[in-house]
Amino acid sequence: MSAPYKICRLTTGDKPAFVSLMSEAFARDPLFLHLFGDSELDEKAKNSMVAFVSFMFDKSFLPNEEAWGIFESDNLLGTYLIEKPSVSKLQNIKGTLFTVLYLIRLIPKISEKALSLLNTYMRITRPASPSLTHHYLIMIGVKPEVQGKGVGKSLLLHLLNKINMSDTSQGVALDTENIENVNLYQRFGFILKRETQINHVPVYCMFYQKK
Repeated sequence: MSAPYKICRLTTGDKPAFVSLMSEAFARDPLFLHLFGDSELDEKAKNSMVAFVSFMFDKSFLPNEEAWGIFESDNLLGTYLIEKPSVSKLQNIKGTLFTVLYLIRLIPKISEKALSLLNTYMRITRPASPSLTHHYLIMIGVKPEVQGKGVGKSLLLHLLNKINMSDTSQGVALDTENIENVNLYQRFGFILKRETQINHVPVYCMFYQKK
């Protein structure tokens, strides 16, 4: 992208911009619609979605996760959350404890059904990833008004460059519920590893293995 744009790690101060952006970017996502309902029409669904996206942002500061964003001046245009390969046993324990604490705060804000579906999603999709040591792309989103302008492409190229420069990771896995995204990711070198369904929501599990 041109010079005015920069990609950098997000800080806690970026939370409002992140939550706003991701809530918009995922408003029509099939899984989010199934989990929370239509956040554009239903205030309760919107509040549940915002609570979940806030939870994901808070969790990104655990030792095994990172949040990156692309900015124009101070305007956040796109962002992604990435889970890094396994860290030390002590960091894993700390990460698990903090995740439980975050979940406790999340539980009153989303339905029991949504929590159960999220657990099912993780249980079904994670085994689709290869046994190789790898990153996992948790979420990637672009502000609706700048979609199609190369923001998402720049974020993906930034991520893949990190993977290719890594001494430990052999690639990156992701899951998408949009069939249109499958062709997009394939153009970046991802391979479709598995197709499945969760409560009639299609899920496409993909993997990029670094060269």
